[in-house]
Amino acid sequence: MAHNGLNVLFVTPEIYPLNKTGGLGDVSAALPAALRELKVDARVLIPGYPQVLAGLKNKQKIAEFPDQAPFPPSVLLSAKLPSDGCGGENGSARLPLFIIDCPVLFCREGGPYTDTSGRSWTDNALRFGLLSKIGALLASDASPLFWRPQVVHCNDWQSGLVPAYLHFHSGEKAASLMTIHNLAFQGTFPPDTVAELGLPTESFDMNGLEYYGSMSFLKGGLYYADHISTVSPTYAREIQTEPLGFGMEGLLAARHEHISGIVNGIASEWNPSTDPHIARNYAITNLAAKADNKIALQQLLGLRIEADTPLFGAVGRFTHQKGYDLLLKIAPQITDLPAQLAILGSGDAILEQELARIAKNRSGTIAVRIGFDEKLAHLIEAGADSFLMPSRFEPCGLNQMYSQRYGTPPLVHATGGLCDTVVDCAPATLTDRSASGFLFNDMTSGNLLGAIRRTVDTYHDKTVWRQLMRNGMAKDFSWRASAEAYRKIYLSLLS
Repeated sequence: MAHNGLNVLFVTPEIYPLNKTGGLGDVSAALPAALRELKVDARVLIPGYPQVLAGLKNKQKIAEFPDQAPFPPSVLLSAKLPSDGCGGENGSARLPLFIIDCPVLFCREGGPYTDTSGRSWTDNALRFGLLSKIGALLASDASPLFWRPQVVHCNDWQSGLVPAYLHFHSGEKAASLMTIHNLAFQGTFPPDTVAELGLPTESFDMNGLEYYGSMSFLKGGLYYADHISTVSPTYAREIQTEPLGFGMEGLLAARHEHISGIVNGIASEWNPSTDPHIARNYAITNLAAKADNKIALQQLLGLRIEADTPLFGAVGRFTHQKGYDLLLKIAPQITDLPAQLAILGSGDAILEQELARIAKNRSGTIAVRIGFDEKLAHLIEAGADSFLMPSRFEPCGLNQMYSQRYGTPPLVHATGGLCDTVVDCAPATLTDRSASGFLFNDMTSGNLLGAIRRTVDTYHDKTVWRQLMRNGMAKDFSWRASAEAYRKIYLSLLS
């Protein structure tokens, strides 16, 4: 593939399909692939976890780092991401990877950040300090590689020290962009970590890495990066104030001119016309076929087969952030409307138990499946009539975009990426054909129930409901628009 002379190094702790704990894994495959389709030479740097090394063929050693004190020796490998991991519109663009092979730090059982018991690795500062250090090295004139990036694109706290290391490098270096996928995770460690990772003592300052007496990887990225982005325009504004600034709001507000909000795209695999996981494929031209997926979902989950009873779906982590506690409070009132609930997810043990209990008490109208099931997640998007996302905060969110693509109008709390991607159903938005779902303000169970009632009332107006479905399905949530916005930021950093 010919490139336009713009080289970008994308530094990330995870990438689908090799390893993934959340949306960042999807973004790390899809965004660089979409950038390559825009002729940007994007390459990805990741840690060499066991599942990463096992999932890659034709790995080649391209550099050695025997003396990166205080880090153990490591080797840099190159390979290509398996084609099913490229989230661009044509999955054929094989994404080039750089892999840090350091068995002492990365070759262990468990997840990328935690052990098999779910406890954070005690040496995470060293592990992701190495990721940041090598990211900075490859983005400077100290790199052993012929290929050099003009921009290094960092993601979340695990790569937050890249801009800090670059700041204190005296030679030539790439421009840096720091993307916040979720500000709640900040990578905080004791103050002496600064010296342990080879950063100068003067960096441990309010204007630097210091964060309420600790050192923070993310704070370093936000302070030293040339530009900051996050995954929706509304979230970019929300994090500049309490409470969603999580203690960083002062720094972010001071840097507001250097912050951009860009909504993520969604992978092309989320397409009801080609989805292999659903009961019957359908498109905007044959919406009647969607009903077969509702019947299949009701049968699978033991819900009553009722074509005219609205079925609400929900898929996600059972956490306070995601608002499942509010959903739990009003579940009986939802079924009394009448309506049905199909819920898939896992998380907080108490929420799991309470949701399972209420499903048992209301069998036939509420179904809850604990765990993760990719096939069922797709069938819920296709088979539900509306999708619930009452998140207290949501930097971007993906399911509300999947839902619109599947003709399943979402009901969401007006926060972050949810209100950037869902247009509330109202007379004016129905007239201009922008309405695609339902929003509610102020996070209370009463407001959520009121929005659900409004959704049920609209559902029974079949003409309006069909228009809502079509409006959502006609929207463009591809990665191309997001990639183009990032490309413009890269070019502005170089100018």
